[in-house]
Amino acid sequence: MLIIGLTGGIGCGKSAAADRFAYHSVPIIDADAIARELVTKDSDGLNQIANHFGNDYLASNGELDRAKLRQHIFEHPEAREQLEAILHPLIRNEMQTRAAQLDAPYCVFVIPLLIESPHAAPVDRILVIDCSEDTQRQRVMNRDGNTGEQVDAILASQATRRQRLAAADDVATNESTLDSLHRQIDQLHAGYLQLAGIKKVPTR
Repeated sequence: MLIIGLTGGIGCGKSAAADRFAYHSVPIIDADAIARELVTKDSDGLNQIANHFGNDYLASNGELDRAKLRQHIFEHPEAREQLEAILHPLIRNEMQTRAAQLDAPYCVFVIPLLIESPHAAPVDRILVIDCSEDTQRQRVMNRDGNTGEQVDAILASQATRRQRLAAADDVATNESTLDSLHRQIDQLHAGYLQLAGIKKVPTR
């Protein structure tokens, strides 16, 4: 089965693109959703985080204190790498397990840190959802209520636009309307169906 890795920076429209693929009944496997599942109370992922960072990052009910861990990561860049070294192999394994159970011409792996992470699940093609950094900033500030400084800190922690585009096999530009993005995804869907039926693309 052909596996498309969908990625893009914060605010670029990854969710909107994934929703359009789902509209065409394409199976979607979302790394962020799996990450949340892997750190639920008493899970192996949460136990590994607590063992590494300490029980101070657990809330009183035994669940992950996401806000506290998020703040720690922003203040200590090395902590992000440590957290990713714990979670990304678990996420990778779960994504591959779910993909192996599918019966479809192709599926989409939504992986925000596909370019950045050496532990990301392997894909056959990389689809980058792209927009300008100015558009990213405005969308994230409007959506999440973040300040410009907070958004800049997030952008600095991710691959640059140039790095993402250099790694892309396919690009969908999300700079204007949702209809425009949908038309691009529709065209990519038709192409992926054809590609999946013709040959298997070498795995990255």
